[in-house]
Amino acid sequence: MMLIDPHAHMISRTTDDYEAMAAAGVVALIEPAFWLGQPRTFVGTYVDYLSTIVGWERFRAGQFGIRHYCTIGLNSKEANNEELAEGVMEWLPRFALKEGVVAIGEIGYDEQTALEDKYFRLQLTLAKELGLPVMVHTPHRDKKQGTSLSMDVCEEMGLDPSMVVIDHNNEETVGEVLDRGYWAGFSIYPSTKMGNARMVELLKQYGSERIIVDSACDWGISDCLGVAKTAQLALQSGVSEAVVSAVCYGNALAAYGQSGQMKESDWLSPPAIDQRTLYEGNSILRGGREPVIEEPGTQRRKGLTIE
Repeated sequence: MMLIDPHAHMISRTTDDYEAMAAAGVVALIEPAFWLGQPRTFVGTYVDYLSTIVGWERFRAGQFGIRHYCTIGLNSKEANNEELAEGVMEWLPRFALKEGVVAIGEIGYDEQTALEDKYFRLQLTLAKELGLPVMVHTPHRDKKQGTSLSMDVCEEMGLDPSMVVIDHNNEETVGEVLDRGYWAGFSIYPSTKMGNARMVELLKQYGSERIIVDSACDWGISDCLGVAKTAQLALQSGVSEAVVSAVCYGNALAAYGQSGQMKESDWLSPPAIDQRTLYEGNSILRGGREPVIEEPGTQRRKGLTIE
C-alpha cells in the first residue's frame, strides 16, 4: 500500500527519517510552513525558511525516492508580531506560485487574537485569488471553539469547504468538521493531538469520507512513521484496506491535488534515485559515503513496531 504523509515538517528531521519513511511505503509528503519553536524576528529569516522548504527539502526528499510538496503561509503564533507579519505577507504571493506548493497553510488561530484573525483572513483571500486549497491549524488551547471559529471565518470569506483541510482534529471536533463539509485532518503525535489506537477507533466510527491521517512530525517528540503505523494498526484491527488507503493516501491526494501541483503520476513514474546529484553545489552525502543509485521502486520495505 502506498502512503502519503500530508503534514510532515521535514526541515527538522534527519535523512534517517526520509529513509525510514520511504522503506515504510511513503511515496509523497507535504511540508507545511510552520513555527520553528523560537520566534523569527526578521522578515529575511522567514524568506530563507520558505526558500528551504520549496527548494532544499524538495531535493533532499527526492534523494530517498519521496516526492516533496509544501504549503506556504504565515503561522498564527508569529501573526502576533505585526511588523514581521506585514513583511511576510508581501512575500507570500511570490512563494505561493512556486512549483510544488499545494496550499496556503498552515494558518489559523493560536491564542485567537485580533492580529491572528486579521492575517488569517488576509491569507484566506490570497488562497481564493490563487485558487489554492487551505490548510488550517487548529489551536492547542480552546480547540473546539477555535475550530468552529476557523470554519465560521472560512465561510464568511466565501471559501468552499471542499478546498479547506481542518487539521489537528480530535474526538471533540471531528463531528462538526465533517458535518460542515470540510476535510478533517488528524495528526498522529505522541501523548497529544491523536494516537494510533484512538485514530483507528475514529475510523471505525466515521469511516473514510474526507478524513486524512498525517504525522505532523516536527522538532518536538514526534514520529515520522505516524501514518505508516496507523495504517498497519488499522488493518490489524479489521479496518478495510479501502478505508485505510483512502485516509492514508487517496484523500490527501484528492484534497491537495486541487492545487494542480500534485498528481499521482509524480511518484508512479519518478526519476531514478541518484545521490550523486547536487543542489546548489551541495550533496546529502558526507564522509565519503557511497551514493545510492537505483531505479524507482527497488527500495526494500521494513517492518514497523507500533508502541
